[in-house]
Amino acid sequence: MSTYPNAVAVTTASAVTPTADPACAQPLPVLGRDVTVPLVTGGEVTYAALDYAASAPALQRVWDDVAAYAPYYGSVHRGAGYLSQLSTDLFEQSRATVAEFLDCRPADQVVFTRSTTDSLNLLAAALPADCEVFVFETEHHASLLPWTNAQVTYLDAPRTPAQAVEILERALADRDPSPSSRLRSGRRGPQGPALVCVTGASNVTGELWPVKALAAAAHAHGARIVLDAAQLAPHHPVSVQELDVDWVAFSGHKLYAPFGSGVLAGRADWLQQAQPYLAGGGASRKVARREDGGVDVEWHTTAARHEAGSPNVIGVYSIASACRALTEAGFENLVARERHLIAKVREGLAEVPAVRVLSLFGDDAPRVGVISFVVDGWNSSHFAAALSAEYGIGVRDGLFCAHPLVRTLLGSEPQAQGECGAPDAAPGELPPTSSGGTPTLNAIRVSFGAGTPDEHVERFVRAVKELVADGAKWQYRTEEGRCVPAV
Repeated sequence: MSTYPNAVAVTTASAVTPTADPACAQPLPVLGRDVTVPLVTGGEVTYAALDYAASAPALQRVWDDVAAYAPYYGSVHRGAGYLSQLSTDLFEQSRATVAEFLDCRPADQVVFTRSTTDSLNLLAAALPADCEVFVFETEHHASLLPWTNAQVTYLDAPRTPAQAVEILERALADRDPSPSSRLRSGRRGPQGPALVCVTGASNVTGELWPVKALAAAAHAHGARIVLDAAQLAPHHPVSVQELDVDWVAFSGHKLYAPFGSGVLAGRADWLQQAQPYLAGGGASRKVARREDGGVDVEWHTTAARHEAGSPNVIGVYSIASACRALTEAGFENLVARERHLIAKVREGLAEVPAVRVLSLFGDDAPRVGVISFVVDGWNSSHFAAALSAEYGIGVRDGLFCAHPLVRTLLGSEPQAQGECGAPDAAPGELPPTSSGGTPTLNAIRVSFGAGTPDEHVERFVRAVKELVADGAKWQYRTEEGRCVPAV
């Protein structure tokens, strides 16, 4: 309970009554919805932000909440002043709000970080000695790369959700700590700890992963599991208890909350036993000089252990505001409306033979509003540049910080080099393929969510059809590896 409950006038979004027709539901108000951008062909158009998977626009509700709090901003913890006390209350209330949003267990800790990447690096730094990590090659680099101090097993890309579970079970069975399994494998002695890292929804294909089944498989073999919910939490409810995951990580900037904050929530034991992620004030409970000239440090065992330094109070509060706004809007409504938008995009792209949508699990797999595709005869950077310059549509092109997955989906060499969001070559720089076409080294990603109006996806589909049928209206050139309109 806040010490100063009436100090900040926090806006409150009213709950939305479920509607039978998602097409009639209104998108949630977001910043930038009325921004206009110039077109190279002349005139201006309202910007269609279709790059939610990178960073979603801020909810108007979040912005209003932050604006209401901003005059009361102060340093949290240990401050005696009114603003410090109020800010501390909001900071800790935000922790409770996030725990409720994630349906955490009573003993779980919610640690505030900078992002999903930061959260998973924190967990990697907290792994017990001799921990084995199992991660699918399909992961975003944020969950693929942090495990440098552990023994890592990279699992092949599955082609069905059931196959994902089978692949994981086979890998875990090889290190199963059960006596019968050790006897069959010829191993002696207990195995060390293990961790499985898996995404909830792919940042490339948008497909939902069988998290609950993967968690059951992990626990059956004595392993723990961390869920990368960066792409899942903005679109679907995430329940730590229902999914039975040990940790969950997500970022505020994908949850309609800017200001650079993230969350790692879950079991406390590994976090309490690990050295602080950052050493400094806030993480330390007591520091004393020793006679030999050194210092003795007693570290906190709470979430503060891994939150050294002055925390990002604005970022944390914005996450809590977004959690409340999404909960009050009702995920039933949000999911129904998003499925409506997904159907519009997929049906529209299906009418263009030159377009190939990328998928691991097939057309019928449930997904969030993230769709990647390639267009025959087009370099992806050229196509994305034309969407922006000629139609006012913002999408993303490249490998989406998931190089192995995109390479697998494109059928190109997994070890080939590439940079996140940057093309490997510009139009005209690649030799023709054996079939006479131009090799496609990257993909185009369109992504949307709770703030996307129908007009944005309709304009996108129309633009794709026009570009494929008629070509670009403008000339483009290469500048620092990217296609830009020629002037």
